[in-house]
Amino acid sequence: MDVLKIHPRGYCYGVVDAITMAKRVAQDPHVPRPIYILGQIVHNQHTVLELEHYGITTLDGASRLDLLDQVPDGATVIFTAHGISPSVKAKARERGLTCFDATCPDVTKTHTLIQERIREGYAIVYIGTRDHPEPEGAMGEAPAGRAFLVTRLDDVAQVPFTPEEKIAIVTQTTLSQWDTASIIQGLLERYPQAEVHNEICMATQLRQEAAVKSADEVDMVVVVGDRRSNNSNRLVEVVEKIGHKPSVRVESAHDLKPEWFEGVATVGVTAGSSTPSRITRDVIKAIESFPVKIPE
Repeated sequence: MDVLKIHPRGYCYGVVDAITMAKRVAQDPHVPRPIYILGQIVHNQHTVLELEHYGITTLDGASRLDLLDQVPDGATVIFTAHGISPSVKAKARERGLTCFDATCPDVTKTHTLIQERIREGYAIVYIGTRDHPEPEGAMGEAPAGRAFLVTRLDDVAQVPFTPEEKIAIVTQTTLSQWDTASIIQGLLERYPQAEVHNEICMATQLRQEAAVKSADEVDMVVVVGDRRSNNSNRLVEVVEKIGHKPSVRVESAHDLKPEWFEGVATVGVTAGSSTPSRITRDVIKAIESFPVKIPE
């Protein structure tokens, strides 16, 4: 079967930096042991398992603040690429833990933006994914009651701020421009004076645009990525909604089902920005081995 290898795909620089930092910390004999990561360093189980071989324990759960309670005194903690709220950093400092921050620079930029707007008296409307660590960290920069999470257009009516307030609309870095357009429009109809800050990172946007463009040349698109990877799930969505081609997400070659490819001659393959290249290569090799079955 023919495979179109979509570019760009896979690791972005923020992910590479985070993983490199974690490995460097683990290899430094002067760093206090044990070493923990507060949540998955990036949303990919293969990467989490790899870091276990370096002696790093991943603590996973909904609240980073609560996860800190599992870190013993005198240990080292690494903050993930998704960013962390000031309350978590403060608690870690108060406990005297050794801390390393692997936050993606694009996420740090969003945190800085929210800090600035809060100082200027703005309320924050954050467009993001519920129960995802990036909104948790970014919205933690705002005092209680001064940031509101919007996940879909229907949430706009629930925003508690008055039309007279200064509003800053901020987006999660791993969404898609197509996801956010209707929500932003709905918010602007209610808050026409609002500032809009599209924080979707360039790596995310370029991967989405390439996947949509490739849809014209293939019968379907396979996205390689973890089920918890927001940017991987968004790649599937934009191919289906914008590229109008079927798409599936797999975590490895073992997830591939031959029946998906019946009547398919050409398959596009892309990968989320937290997917190791070796996993994507295995998926491509497996798909290439499938025979083409076109119904008569």
